[in-house]
Amino acid sequence: MESNKEKVCVYIDGSNFYNYLKYSSVKFGKGKTFNFDKFVDYLVGEQRELISKRYYTGVIRNVDKTKKSEELVKGQQKFINMLKKGDFSFKPGRIIYDSGLVREKGTDVKIAVDIVVGAIDDNYDTAILVSSDTDLIPAIKYARYKKKKIEYVGFSFKPSYGMKEETDKSRLLSSNEIQKFVE
Repeated sequence: MESNKEKVCVYIDGSNFYNYLKYSSVKFGKGKTFNFDKFVDYLVGEQRELISKRYYTGVIRNVDKTKKSEELVKGQQKFINMLKKGDFSFKPGRIIYDSGLVREKGTDVKIAVDIVVGAIDDNYDTAILVSSDTDLIPAIKYARYKKKKIEYVGFSFKPSYGMKEETDKSRLLSSNEIQKFVE
């Protein structure tokens, strides 16, 4: 039997989210992690049906063959496995190492494509986008053209006014609100 609940897909821009957490006043003690499953449940709520939850980030490589890089790779793999155990779809991007600079490539495009394809295929009624990246606005506009709702989730200490303007609903989370998901 088909549910009459609103269908929701959640798209988390991992690098964007990580950087906001890093520069927020959210406190991580020794052995503490962020509970993404509870976070997604909180965003979706009980009145809606979660269809898909996706996490996008660049994959770290040990290009310099150092112990530090090896530990970073192992840590990220452990994190990715934890997400997959929580039924997240993991969508890898690339990390480019360029003259001492580290850049992420491909994740914004993957998010944008998934939002557009999801709108075309009628996979969701509402997409919850945890990202403040305004590069995603063309995909947001297309999804809204297809009569889909888009919710922007950002941080109150550094909101994206462009995302607020282009989405149906904005949710700006305080550090105290986010702290609830650190366990």
